[in-house]
Amino acid sequence: MKKTHNINIGNSIIHIEEDAYEMLTVYLNEVKQHFSKNADDFEIVTDIENRIAEMFAEKLSAQQKQVINMEDVQSVMQQMGSVRDFETLEGSGEENISVPEYDPIKKLYRDTDQAMVAGVCAGLGHYLDIDAKWVRLFTLLTIFLFGSGVLIYIIFWIMVPKAKTRFEKMAMYGEEPTLRGFANSHFHPLVKHSRGFLAEFFEVIGNFLQGAGKIILKTIAGGIALFGSLLLLAFIVAIAALFGFWDGNIFTYFPLSMVDRGSIPAIVIAFFVVFGIPVFALVLFSVRVAFNGKAISKAFSFGMLIVWLVGVFFSIFYIAKISSEFKETAEFTQVSNFKAYPAYTLEINRSRFFTKEDSLNFQIDPKNYRGKKILNKTRGAFDMPANIRLRIEKSDNKTVSLSQNYRSDGKTFEIALKNAQNIHYDFLQQDSLLTFSPRLQFLQNANWRNQRVELVLKVPVGTQLKIQREFEWSIASHNYWRCDEKASGDKMTKWIMTEDGLECVKTLKKDNEEE
Repeated sequence: MKKTHNINIGNSIIHIEEDAYEMLTVYLNEVKQHFSKNADDFEIVTDIENRIAEMFAEKLSAQQKQVINMEDVQSVMQQMGSVRDFETLEGSGEENISVPEYDPIKKLYRDTDQAMVAGVCAGLGHYLDIDAKWVRLFTLLTIFLFGSGVLIYIIFWIMVPKAKTRFEKMAMYGEEPTLRGFANSHFHPLVKHSRGFLAEFFEVIGNFLQGAGKIILKTIAGGIALFGSLLLLAFIVAIAALFGFWDGNIFTYFPLSMVDRGSIPAIVIAFFVVFGIPVFALVLFSVRVAFNGKAISKAFSFGMLIVWLVGVFFSIFYIAKISSEFKETAEFTQVSNFKAYPAYTLEINRSRFFTKEDSLNFQIDPKNYRGKKILNKTRGAFDMPANIRLRIEKSDNKTVSLSQNYRSDGKTFEIALKNAQNIHYDFLQQDSLLTFSPRLQFLQNANWRNQRVELVLKVPVGTQLKIQREFEWSIASHNYWRCDEKASGDKMTKWIMTEDGLECVKTLKKDNEEE
C-alpha cells in the first residue's frame, strides 16, 4: 500500500499518494518559477492552484474515491498544460507550430472592472459577444419606454455573481483555463480604480442587496408557495363542488350550462391539469428557493410535462367542440296586436314559469302550491345571461303591437331553430298593463346556446308610458338615465312617444320651461 500525504491546495484538503505528490510538487514549483517574473505572480499561482483543486475534487467525486494517484496528477497536468510547452512556443517564434484549438465556454459574471453601475451590462456583453455599449443602450430604452428595465437590472444584479478571481474573469471572457491561458491573461484584480461617488454608492447598495436580497427572495418565494398551495386547494374544492358533493344542480350554472353533463368531468379534469400543474410546479420551485431544497428529478419533471401537454390537447379539443355548437344562428318572430290606450304601464313580473322537469327537480307538489306564486327576486352570479332587450318605437299607424323575436345558436340551422323554439318567455297584457319577465326559460332542459329574445313595442305618437325603474336592464336605444331621478323615490318613470321617438316627460317640461 502506497504512502499518502495530506496537502492543502486551493484551500482544500486533498489526500494524495507519495509519488503523485512528488510529481505535483515539481509541477507547481515550475509554475511558480515561471510566473515569478509577473507583478501579480501570487494571484496567478493562487488561481492555478484553485483550478487544480477543483479538478481533483471533480475526479474524486466522479470516481468515488478518497485519494489522488499518479494517473490523476498526469491527467490534470495534461489538461492544464506544461510550462515547457508554452515557453517553447513563445521562444521559438515559429508560426508553423500547431496549437490545439479551444472551444470557448463562457460563464455569466458581472464585470465590475468595466462597470458603469454594477457591471451587469458589461458582463452580458462578454457573454453574448457584443459590445457592452449596445447592451447599455437597450437597457436605457427598456427603462424609458417600458419601465421594466430597472427591475430586470436589479434582478440580474442580485442573481449574477461578480467576477472576482482571475479564473472567473477568464471564464467570463471564454479563455481556456490552462497555464497558457493564465499566462496570456492581462487582468489586474488587485488594482483598485477611482470610480467616483455614484459608482461607489451603487456598489454599497449592491453589497446590501446581495446580502438582504437573498432574505427578500426567500420571503417572496415562501409567499408564492403559500399562495400557490391555497390556489391548488381552491381548485380541489371547486372540483368537489362540480362533481356534486355540495350541490346536485350545479351543472345548470353558467358557464357549465354550455356543456353536456356527460362531458363535464373530462373538461373539468383537463382544465385542472392545464392550470393546476403549472401552479404545482411553481409551488415546488418556490419551496426549493425558500428552504434550499433539492431539485425534483428529471423523470418527475418530464412526467408532469407530458400530463400537462395531454391536458392542453383535451382542453383545445373541448373548446373547439363547444365553439362548433355556436356555428349557425336561427330565429323566428311572433307579433301581437293590442287595443290602443292613451297610456300604458310597463312592469316587471318575477313569477317563475315551471316546466314538468322543474317541478320534479324542485320537488314541487301542485297540491301544496295551488293558488300560489313562486318568485325569484335575486339574480345569481352564475345564472345564465338574461339576453332580453326591449325597444320602444313609434308605430307607423294607430295600432299597438309587440314583436317577439326568438333567436338562438346551434351546430346546424335545424338545431339552432329547435333551440330558439325551446325558449319560453312570459309576457302578459291586461288592458293597459303590460307585464314583462326579466328572464327567459326553456320548455325542455337544454344547454345554453346564446338564446335571446328581442322585444319591439310599437305605440302611436302621443301615447304615454309609465315604465318601472327595473327596466334599466333591458331598455335599449334610449337615454334611460336622463329620466332616472332616483332621488325622487318614485318607482316609475313617465315617458311619451313623439315624432322624434320616446322622450321623458320631465325632460320635455324642463326644455319647455327653459325656452
